[in-house]
Amino acid sequence: MSELKGGASRRGVNIEISIGKQRLRLWQGGQLLMDVAVSTAKNGPGEETNSERTPRGRHIIRAKIGAGCPVNSVFVARRPTGEIYTPELGARHPGRDWILTRILWLCGMEPGRNRFGRVDTMRRYIYIHGSPDHVAMGAPGSRGCVRMRNAELLELFERVAAGTPVDIHD
Repeated sequence: MSELKGGASRRGVNIEISIGKQRLRLWQGGQLLMDVAVSTAKNGPGEETNSERTPRGRHIIRAKIGAGCPVNSVFVARRPTGEIYTPELGARHPGRDWILTRILWLCGMEPGRNRFGRVDTMRRYIYIHGSPDHVAMGAPGSRGCVRMRNAELLELFERVAAGTPVDIHD
């Protein structure tokens, strides 16, 4: 069995995200490895394209993006721009939806609920990603993605693999 950094084994690793509690929990074989505050969609839960809502149901991590990039690296269309987020950069671009540090790109696993057609999580570009330090966690505020603190995202990124199950519920 292959090992992940931090001693977590690939077998039995899964992520649970509670929209109601604004929490992300990482489990391995029934043992809680992480329990952190996140920020899901300001518009609440929902699966429809262009709704800016966080999709519910069973997902997997389809891709891990950003390994080796510096903390606070700015991503646009899943590619690092070469920018490093600072409060000054944020002030110059006040309306920008900041996707920082790493991306865990989610793919729905339930046809008709969060996969295919107008409810496809992956085609909606729903991620677990980092955010500027001043962004509040523990309260809805994103445009559909799951925002995390950068340090916690780095830890999660090292502990999971592509294919890791992610369950998002109310």
